[in-house]
Amino acid sequence: MVLKVSHLAKEYETGGISVPVLRDVSFEVPRAGTLALEGESGSGKSTVLHLIAGLDVPTGGSIMLNGQEVAGLPDAKTAHLRRTTVGIIFQQFNLIPSLSVAANITFHARLGERYDPDWAQHVTEQIGLGDHMAKYPEALSGGQQQRVAIARTLAARPGLILADEPTGNLDEDTADTVLNLMLQSAAEAGAAVLMVTHSPRQAARMGRRIRLSHGVVQDADAPMRPVAVP
Repeated sequence: MVLKVSHLAKEYETGGISVPVLRDVSFEVPRAGTLALEGESGSGKSTVLHLIAGLDVPTGGSIMLNGQEVAGLPDAKTAHLRRTTVGIIFQQFNLIPSLSVAANITFHARLGERYDPDWAQHVTEQIGLGDHMAKYPEALSGGQQQRVAIARTLAARPGLILADEPTGNLDEDTADTVLNLMLQSAAEAGAAVLMVTHSPRQAARMGRRIRLSHGVVQDADAPMRPVAVP
């Protein structure tokens, strides 16, 4: 397993009162596997991703990444983890407006000292950005910007991709295209994908689906299905 989450819990203090967001969340993601995390707004989906990525600290439970406990690591080590092992794709593209498409794509790979020009070029061509490398983000459509965000993540060769509503800002046809490209490229890179989504249509494309409700995993034994990527 590339990721094993066990009995994960998270509480926030509000006005001196502890408010539980996650109560007892457990699931696994196999190497090169794909998992959709569904749930209503406020169910804790994004909180799970933030905890796995080390952007927040759990109240309880365990997060094992490649067999290493990562919950509560020091900031420097979690930052290193995000540069070398975990890639994050947000609903907001988070591109750097002052950098070209080419520079945006290679930014994280260079930061993590994982830049491979041949691989970066391959990812760029695979995801259909070859004609846009000299452009800046403001000149691109929403779908094109999300392609850049995906290529940026893949260029660093992460073992696990955390995707938080990666097609939430796109129309249905563009969302399908972008998701296809993400899954194709992740499969080629051997990366596992954990995707938060509110869309049953997008979730059905993943190898397995689980649902969060009131901070607890529901339907953890949802049927497995192969990922069909045209």
